[in-house]
Amino acid sequence: MFRILVAEDDLALQRMMITFLNHSGFEATGAANGAEALAVMEHMMPDLVIADLMMPVMDGWELTRELRRRDPALPIMLVTARDSLSDKRAGFGAGADDYLTKPIDLDEMLLHMNALLRRARVQTEHQLRVGETVLDWDTLTVSRGETSLELPKKEFLLLFKLLSSPRQIFTRNQLMDDIWGLDSQSEERTVDVHIKRLREKCEAFPDFRIVTVRGLGYKAEKV
Repeated sequence: MFRILVAEDDLALQRMMITFLNHSGFEATGAANGAEALAVMEHMMPDLVIADLMMPVMDGWELTRELRRRDPALPIMLVTARDSLSDKRAGFGAGADDYLTKPIDLDEMLLHMNALLRRARVQTEHQLRVGETVLDWDTLTVSRGETSLELPKKEFLLLFKLLSSPRQIFTRNQLMDDIWGLDSQSEERTVDVHIKRLREKCEAFPDFRIVTVRGLGYKAEKV
């Protein structure tokens, strides 16, 4: 069970978020400001921290900087009514991983949390598991039982990205930018070619499939 620390000085909102998270299968604890959050962490190591920006005693920016100093890998999500680009830039500059503006949609917050936790787990383990299939970042291999396949780097990164966010649709442009880079001279057709190769090579791995979403792009689905 993932442990979530919610640093929020609006106690009604804090209680609502904690209740929602506990009902969603997390173990959530609250703090009224950044200093209290750090005190809580003396006896509880959270898997993710949600922090309001505007808090008394120690605000979200200062808390984020301190958390990042202590643990560079800890996922941090900032929530605030301040939605200007400069505020977001400051939040990310302090070390936040995500930034949501109020009023908070709890279901949307949960989606963002799951993505952050998934990335944190992958970064720690350097592995991604889908059913019985394991993708190993260090060796660029896909394995299931006795079956193991080493992929070219671009193919592995493409598959890893799709499976890291199952059911999320990625456009060809997104995949080109993320895998080949913004300055790549490759054409969008390159994505189609790599997807075709992955489908052929991954027939031995029945835990997932790559789906073409007509007019949009591609997504991976767990089977």
